[in-house]
Amino acid sequence: MPALGDSPEMHVDTQSAGDGSEPQVAKAGAGAALALLLAINLFNYIDRYILAALEEPIRREFGLQKSDTGWLPFAFLITYMLISPVFGLLADKMHRWTLIGIGVILWSLASGGSGVATTFGMLLFMRCVIGVGEAAYGPVAPTLISDLYPTRVRGKVLSLFYAAIPVGSALGFAIGGMFVAHWHWAFYLTVPPGIVLGICCFLMREPRAALDTTSAAAGGMARVKPPKPTLADYTRLLSIKSYVIDSLGMTAMTFAIGGVAFWMPTYLSEDRHVDPAKASLIFGGITVVAGLIATIAGGMVGDALRKRYSGSYFLVSGLGMLIGTPLFLLILVTPFPACWAVIFAAVFFLFFNTGPSNTILANVTPAPVRATAFALNILMIHLFGDAISPLVMGVIADHSHMSYAFVFVSVIMALGGVIWLFGVPHLASDTAAVEAGSAAT
Repeated sequence: MPALGDSPEMHVDTQSAGDGSEPQVAKAGAGAALALLLAINLFNYIDRYILAALEEPIRREFGLQKSDTGWLPFAFLITYMLISPVFGLLADKMHRWTLIGIGVILWSLASGGSGVATTFGMLLFMRCVIGVGEAAYGPVAPTLISDLYPTRVRGKVLSLFYAAIPVGSALGFAIGGMFVAHWHWAFYLTVPPGIVLGICCFLMREPRAALDTTSAAAGGMARVKPPKPTLADYTRLLSIKSYVIDSLGMTAMTFAIGGVAFWMPTYLSEDRHVDPAKASLIFGGITVVAGLIATIAGGMVGDALRKRYSGSYFLVSGLGMLIGTPLFLLILVTPFPACWAVIFAAVFFLFFNTGPSNTILANVTPAPVRATAFALNILMIHLFGDAISPLVMGVIADHSHMSYAFVFVSVIMALGGVIWLFGVPHLASDTAAVEAGSAAT
């Protein structure tokens, strides 16, 4: 029985042997693999943002302060970022679909455990377990997509994959908003689909395994392992200017998105006096529409401008953040209902960089160490990004006002936009170096 994503007509991709070289056309089964990864990513973000929508009832039930509930996303992200490099190293050397399947099932069960939690300590522990499960998925999934699709369309494809972020986030807000009175059940709902998706991963074919041509000539289908990355391959990552600059820009972006997403429903209900259920529902709807359009559009614009501007992905990312910064500040002073339009525009430009920035990572890192490159990126962007931003914003709000916390975040957004613009001159040469190295493999 062939694995899911296998093609009965084509067992070998004649355009790319799967030995670390870059594909020239999409490989067999690429569409099925992308669909499964997209579905997993969707439920990944549904789970994350159900918690954000339910921060207020959870805080009331356990008798907490805002700075206390800020530890919940921190615990998840600190675990996620510290474990990600471990799975990144494993993914460079073993069957990646198996790692993803184990991770998805683990985090789904832990999500259900969040609903079972009867103490804040138990809830905190379950968020840590979810972090372990997602660490087996986060740095690995983009490398599968990169191995399946060529550089010229990677921006569009990765944008489609990351479109699950705004859609999943919005669904998380919406589902959470529906269960404000019975918040435990919101977490229970995420378990069954997660288990099913995890099982599907075990049926998928690893695209990186290469065919032993000697055995093939004799009529066999023996597989050989891809070349193992060396220590020099890993250390070389820090010398790739585009990789370092992109990681810095993504850190600022992640800080902003993490803090805003977690505290926006609370800000709308407590500071702007919007009904809590209505706040989560409308903000979720805005996030899904604006975020989805922006994520896909950002990747398409980056691909379209690539021939004219060699640093197009950096340019699109940087300008999007800089345009979004003043719009975000306008949220604080614009009355409702006009404020919803401002929120829509701010969210649009906040997500405009998602596809291009991740495409940069895929294009400037060598295939043999790409999983580790994504894992190190995850470590950095969460360590200095959304692992601390909800906590920092909660502390600022407790000592002054939530508006001041949002002003602080806007400064970080502007800084991220400027950092990305510094990467424009380096992207073409760094991408060419990876393609040249792959051709020589």
